[in-house]
Amino acid sequence: MTNNDRGQSLITKYVWVIETIHKAGKISFKELNRRWLNDDISRGIEIPKRTFDNWRYVIWDMFGIDIINENRGEYRYYISNVEDISENGIRSWLYNTFCISNTLANSQSIKDRILLEYVPSGQQVLQPIIEAMKENRVLNITYHSYQRNENNSFEVQPYCVKLFRQRWYMVGRCTDPHYYEKGPLTYSLDRILHCLKTDKTFAMPKNWNANEYFANSFGIIADQHIETQTIKLKVSTNQANYIRDLKLHDTQEEIERNKDYSIFKYFIQPTFDFQQEILWNGEDMEVLEPLWLREEIAKTIKRMWNKYNI
Repeated sequence: MTNNDRGQSLITKYVWVIETIHKAGKISFKELNRRWLNDDISRGIEIPKRTFDNWRYVIWDMFGIDIINENRGEYRYYISNVEDISENGIRSWLYNTFCISNTLANSQSIKDRILLEYVPSGQQVLQPIIEAMKENRVLNITYHSYQRNENNSFEVQPYCVKLFRQRWYMVGRCTDPHYYEKGPLTYSLDRILHCLKTDKTFAMPKNWNANEYFANSFGIIADQHIETQTIKLKVSTNQANYIRDLKLHDTQEEIERNKDYSIFKYFIQPTFDFQQEILWNGEDMEVLEPLWLREEIAKTIKRMWNKYNI
């Protein structure tokens, strides 16, 4: 067995322990071992208590998941910070990613029947960006602008990174005085041609929070100059099922539902990417409020109609 096989095997075991305890809520070590032996992953060998304790420490270091013992009664184990793997945060993302990774790694026999989406950005520049974020160091980047179709090199203070629809983005503040006054800007990682961590440091603004920065946004555009407002969308019955299962935004609220349609209410910035999402849903989604947004969508549809009206 190669070192990589050992590493993959251990990660598979960690994920198995997390999933088993998570599903059980609370479970004794005896019951955990019983389930372990009933699974092919065990190869018929029990988990020694000392090994299990070591795994718990590694799981904490790797995933930030805290498995503890209730120290009374049946002395069952449980995840003390279960909410951290249920919310939309890095711990949840890591846990879900490893779960999926292990499933795929154990499915090589049917690999031609599992189709994935390619993520074009992040492989080369994500690591130096995250390293710079940890150390609050300024980055020197060369960025290709689609709007100007040109490359520009400049220094930027990296505030945060965000993954949205198979693309990584960085929010940062350009150190050039002209752009610095405009506040943080968003850069797509697949348009960063070169990225170098400098020796210069910066202080993160104490009142800046990544979650709050994107709280009123749909996707990657967080324009603080756009007013956050109430938006009502009328959605066909069939499409409403998908909207219900995968919310467009955390503020989503279904305020009306009947056999023909549902009406969803949001408190959000109606930025360009949110408008594109509305258009993507086609005739299954209609803007009811505000009136200006309804008219804006109507104008876009009219321009599209003019192009296809032969």
